Amino acid sequence: MSRPVVLFLFGPTAVGKTGALEALSDRPIEIISADSMQVYRGMDIGTAKPDRSLRERLPHHLIDIRDPDEQYDVGAFVTEANRAIEAIHERGRVSVVAGGTGYYFRHLLYGLPQAPPSDPKVREQVQREIDRMGLAEMHRTLASVDPQAALRIHPHDAYRIGRALEIYRQTGRGPSGFAAGGPARADVAVTSCALDRDREELRSRIRARVESMFDQGLRHEVERLVDRGYGPGDPGLRAIGYREFFDAAGGLRPAEEDEAIAAEITGSTRRYAKRQRTFFRRLPRVLEIPAQEVSRVVELVDRLCDCFA
Repeated sequence: MSRPVVLFLFGPTAVGKTGALEALSDRPIEIISADSMQVYRGMDIGTAKPDRSLRERLPHHLIDIRDPDEQYDVGAFVTEANRAIEAIHERGRVSVVAGGTGYYFRHLLYGLPQAPPSDPKVREQVQREIDRMGLAEMHRTLASVDPQAALRIHPHDAYRIGRALEIYRQTGRGPSGFAAGGPARADVAVTSCALDRDREELRSRIRARVESMFDQGLRHEVERLVDRGYGPGDPGLRAIGYREFFDAAGGLRPAEEDEAIAAEITGSTRRYAKRQRTFFRRLPRVLEIPAQEVSRVVELVDRLCDCFA
């Protein structure tokens, strides 16, 4: 093949993507993680990272590449994913981009939004307003000018709130007003596959996953991160499964509140999964496969691997 062969394998949280990858572990493929939080070191349980055993059998890229206090955005993902796709292709293997961060898939396929570059003067002005008014008020300001962006950006995400308002101040349009770079790219041969489950079954799996995370020691993982100096203002700890452990003042909530914390994580995860399903269904030319029918994913990958035979 003159072009890299790429499979997009996506689906909502807890649908069973890792189980599908387990079934593919002996195929000539490599995985590129499209998960915005699995990039962070030390955040294993709460992000449901593939375990070491699977990662030893099946090469994974873009996992454990940042510390929790480092910003990681879609531009960095697209750059690093494209680099990995080329290297995997040179090894005669198929790239499987797997995860649940929808806008990573969209921008890897269609290109980055054509928003203007950062203007230091505008950035400084926005930052002064954040310092003076607080993130909550600035997030409300963003919601008034770009509701879609405000839904996508967490109220504690100072970097993305600031960048979104900076774009609006420069152009009169928020980030949602900028389309992706253009039509679907033609330099790679992309096949898109979405895993899904019945709504109630998915809700049950999310609840079971959260319970399992606490059994595995999620609280201890958060405590270790706090001991290392990380907190709720850092990009990594703004993720679902971590931010719920902190109170409004940024302190760690006591273990006596773990039942309530687990319920909050479950609710947030269910809402996120709903948004994921909506997003993935809007992508064109997607093969939908029930997550229970893993053999169909294996057959699909085998056909793609035949391109190199």
